[in-house]
Amino acid sequence: MRPEYRRRVNKDCMKQQRHSAIRDLLVTTTVTNQDELRRKLASRGHHVTQATLSRDIHELKVYKGPTGYALPTTPLAEEGDDLPEIKDVLQNFGLEVRQAQNLLVLVTTTGSAQPIAAAIDYEDWPEVVGTIAGDDNVLIISPDVRQAGSLRKRIEEFLT
Repeated sequence: MRPEYRRRVNKDCMKQQRHSAIRDLLVTTTVTNQDELRRKLASRGHHVTQATLSRDIHELKVYKGPTGYALPTTPLAEEGDDLPEIKDVLQNFGLEVRQAQNLLVLVTTTGSAQPIAAAIDYEDWPEVVGTIAGDDNVLIISPDVRQAGSLRKRIEEFLT
């Protein structure tokens, strides 16, 4: 077996084990934020970065509800439908958006910023260069003031 193939197989196996651990944690415990999930995974021997954990959350279609992270349980989710639409995520968890030059600050409910930032990233909007999430704020970086203004208007429509 070629070394690069062996590394890929090992990496895929580790990812499957990590996904299994995430599923188990979400079924057996309450997890309210990504850092808590990261720490619980580390206690089980899965040390991951925030970026890897965000990808895992997206791949597993984990969503954040009022009591914390949960696995999809609806028949539609089991059929392979995507995560909730950005409109629904913003209506439920977004509070307001403010513009400062080419930057937008999206104020969210407590603990909702990271899933909202991931949802915005996955939309692949041309007005978004990237996002940075805290606990209740998402910094959205646009290429210029005009595109930031356009994006602010779109987000405001979703918030109302």
